[in-house]
Amino acid sequence: MRDIISSLDFSKEDFLTIFSLADEIEKGKRLKLQEEKVVATAFFEPSTRTHLSFTTAALRLGAKTIGFSSTEGISEAKGENFADTIRMLENYSDCIIIRHKFDGAAKFASEISNKPIINAGDGKHEHPTQTLIDIYTVYKSFGSPDNLTYGILGDLKYARTVNSLLRGLTRFMPRFVYLISPEPLKARKEILSELNYPYKEIDSPSEVISEIDVLYVTRIQKERFPDEMEYEKVKESYTVDENLVNQMKKDSIILHPLPRVNEIDRRIDSKPQAKYFYQASLGVPIRMSLLYKILSGEW
Repeated sequence: MRDIISSLDFSKEDFLTIFSLADEIEKGKRLKLQEEKVVATAFFEPSTRTHLSFTTAALRLGAKTIGFSSTEGISEAKGENFADTIRMLENYSDCIIIRHKFDGAAKFASEISNKPIINAGDGKHEHPTQTLIDIYTVYKSFGSPDNLTYGILGDLKYARTVNSLLRGLTRFMPRFVYLISPEPLKARKEILSELNYPYKEIDSPSEVISEIDVLYVTRIQKERFPDEMEYEKVKESYTVDENLVNQMKKDSIILHPLPRVNEIDRRIDSKPQAKYFYQASLGVPIRMSLLYKILSGEW
């Protein structure tokens, strides 16, 4: 049994193993579990892409799915605590995929459950399977995540996808990483203290955009701000527009975990650098690969 709580739960070999199997799936490999399994999707916080891609991945492996995509209609709405809900799902399933608004919810669930727990996003903590997709997109675009210059743009304080990506990149050898955000949204010190590659915090992408191979853009997430006034001060701090993209390398790529609001001009969608919808399309083969490893007992 293996829990996936943080992107640090993957070694470099694990990343490459998942990528290799996802590659085979994309090329038409039919992957089926030998025994019937049940996957529980426990989404205490709304999600579209993550929930649907995990469900699709499980179904394509021949597993059955149970679960919920909001707290409405489940016993937690009647006062049942989180721990008891997890204990109930443990009895009904072979693996539990959790999304929750609170940091640490997935880790707490893993301490209760004897079945594998996969963190599908917890508060502002981590979203490790999104990082599998992010780095896989880079791998598909460049052949390797190594020796590239990255620009991580936007909300670096509350974005769990950024935390997981920054940690995931410690398993590779980025040439350089620019952390680009307004002052109130700088990356948290505990994340920076874990990085083993060269990085620099800056305020604007303009001065470095011509160097960047991978521009990773994040939404400024209103729902994560403890104070709405703080959000109002930074909500339109940046927009990736045609002027900025025209300064990028021809073979550079723009990624975004989606959903987006106004941080990427929609006229960019047709640019060759825009890879965010392609990135989203890789969610199913990556999650099939991960679920197969866990449910088949290989991990």
